[in-house]
Amino acid sequence: MKTFISKTSIVRKIWSTTDITLFIFAGASAEFALNRQVHWLYFTGKLPADPVGRLFSTIRYAQQIIFSAEGEAVDAISRINKIHHGVEAARGREIPAAAYKDVLYMLIYYSIKSFELLERKLTIEEKDEIVLTFAKIGSGMGIQDIPDSYSEWVSIYEVHLNENLENSLHTRDLFKQYRRQLGAFRYFILLEIQRLLVGERVNRLLRLGRPLLANWFVPAYRLVRRYDLSKLFIQVLVPNKFRGQLKSMDERNTSRAKDKEYDMAESAEFSH
Repeated sequence: MKTFISKTSIVRKIWSTTDITLFIFAGASAEFALNRQVHWLYFTGKLPADPVGRLFSTIRYAQQIIFSAEGEAVDAISRINKIHHGVEAARGREIPAAAYKDVLYMLIYYSIKSFELLERKLTIEEKDEIVLTFAKIGSGMGIQDIPDSYSEWVSIYEVHLNENLENSLHTRDLFKQYRRQLGAFRYFILLEIQRLLVGERVNRLLRLGRPLLANWFVPAYRLVRRYDLSKLFIQVLVPNKFRGQLKSMDERNTSRAKDKEYDMAESAEFSH
């Protein structure tokens, strides 16, 4: 069965790793709060009311697209489009194309940054593949003129950062909601992860500053993350009410990892 994204894609490796996926959204939550179009999610009220819940629902949609058969992935994209069209109809305005691009571009950026922070440096070919994957998803959503190479994306992403970010009332309110839902300790961890991942402009607009503890903690975490002990840290990142969703996500990712090992072994056997 043909999958929407190749089974050997680096994107599937990134998005089937629980802590990397959480880091992607920890970083993206900073940049997204600065986006000039964030008011669209304030219109429905769902984002400020439950930012962590929105995170998990977004992860489910993204992983459904990345890991599904092609037809199922197209159906998932269609459902997303239908939701957006419903919001547009209720508000009497169209969501700007730049808003969609901003989200795709930040997912590209934080996929790369999070993987390289916790795993290894990516090759240019792998970065190209990440850009192409999100370009394919964007195309399915009717978004035009998305770059198809990493080198082209870098320069365009820089323009988007300079033109589409501002520290607004929505920004400040959203960070208040992060703190409300996460609590002081988890909120501190969130800021530390953001300090490690975000670029210079995002850091400056949010006045995040330098990491206080993360520079020494992350190298230690990289050593233990291959063991079950690392799951304790992942659980600490998530409020108790979302532990069930975290467990389900981790079980799905574990299953995907086993499927990948099976596919690789089957491919190697066939090649002999």
